Amino acid sequence: MPVVLGEIVGWELLLVIAVIALLFGSSQIPKFARSLGQASKEFRQGLEEHEEPETPAEGSNGTSDKS
Repeated sequence: MPVVLGEIVGWELLLVIAVIALLFGSSQIPKFARSLGQASKEFRQGLEEHEEPETPAEGSNGTSDKS
């Protein structure tokens, strides 16, 4: 039976964290957490930049004056 994340609680979660710490070492976990935080921050900034509506330049009506 597959384990769903919603079913992992208490000591099971501690066991998973302990196994991860043993596999990657205690020095690698903070580096991973830091890089994950930076990636999350950059992703949120990208979303905020994308949501800003583009405004046309002043005096421009959206047509080209190249005749």
